[in-house]
Amino acid sequence: MPALLSPAVPSSLLCLTALALVTSVTSGGDPGGALTFLALGDWGGVPDPPFVTPRQVATAATMGQVASERGGDFVLALGDNFYYEGVRDEWDPRFQDTFERVFVSPGLRGVPWYVMAGNHDHAGNVTAQLRYSRHSPRWHFPHPYYTLRLHIPGSNSSARLLVLDTVLLCGHSDDFGLGDIPEGPRDAVAAGAHLAWLRAQLEAAAGDSFVLVAGHYPVWSVAKHGPTPCLLRLLRPLLRRHRVTAYLCGHDHNLQYLEEGGVGYILSGAGNFMEDSRPHERSVPPGSLRFFFGSPASPGGFAHLRLEPGAVTVTFLEATGRVLHRVTLPPRHP
Repeated sequence: MPALLSPAVPSSLLCLTALALVTSVTSGGDPGGALTFLALGDWGGVPDPPFVTPRQVATAATMGQVASERGGDFVLALGDNFYYEGVRDEWDPRFQDTFERVFVSPGLRGVPWYVMAGNHDHAGNVTAQLRYSRHSPRWHFPHPYYTLRLHIPGSNSSARLLVLDTVLLCGHSDDFGLGDIPEGPRDAVAAGAHLAWLRAQLEAAAGDSFVLVAGHYPVWSVAKHGPTPCLLRLLRPLLRRHRVTAYLCGHDHNLQYLEEGGVGYILSGAGNFMEDSRPHERSVPPGSLRFFFGSPASPGGFAHLRLEPGAVTVTFLEATGRVLHRVTLPPRHP
């Protein structure tokens, strides 16, 4: 039996009530009246000593500086948390070697991480990553998919972040050759329940000023993996119909920003590797790509999001601290 089948998420976890899947996040007191977070994908080190890459270490250090200077109420981990085959169990030393001992900057101390699973995590034991939430005050992974209610300080504005498991929705990909495109979920019933939950959450978000959706696989990407056909079919129409502010993802190892159909697409997959190839430039809508950065000489990068009553400001930063690109997204309800 392939390794990715052995750690399947138990059905009991998938059947938690909707109430158990909602977490409220309040700003830690940003003086500018904003809620802020950092989005980092594909950050999960390597399976052999020292279990980290120089790019991951540099990115972690700069994330701490940016959190101190620009604010950081939480970190959104966009999957591929542990290369190349996830973790074995909730006591796996990789939690220490690749997470706890790396993201140690003062600006990240006490900052919660909200986690999702990527395809490399699904090659190991995803249930162990869920259970690690009981061992670390920073690691929050309550369910394969869940909702964060975001409270913007000093205002009546509300926002919602829906964290998806796109491997559960679309299937596994191995990243190394012919298995590159997910070919369908292994459990169609679980995928259907996930999609039904997402539709219900988007309906419930009708009154929110901002709605963000996040998953590991990209909807649109010009890089190695390109657009994900399953998400183009299932997710893209929902994002457009519900006027979602932005979709965040990783999977491709670079930084990208695209806009299409009124939705912003934020790709932040530069936490551990960098790839600059753009073989799918003609696979995205003409004019949709607004920013791309994947220099192999770069020490990595990530995205910083600032939610205020009047806008979401997305800033892409290199691990040197250099600002690479910035975009401002308006609220759904003026």
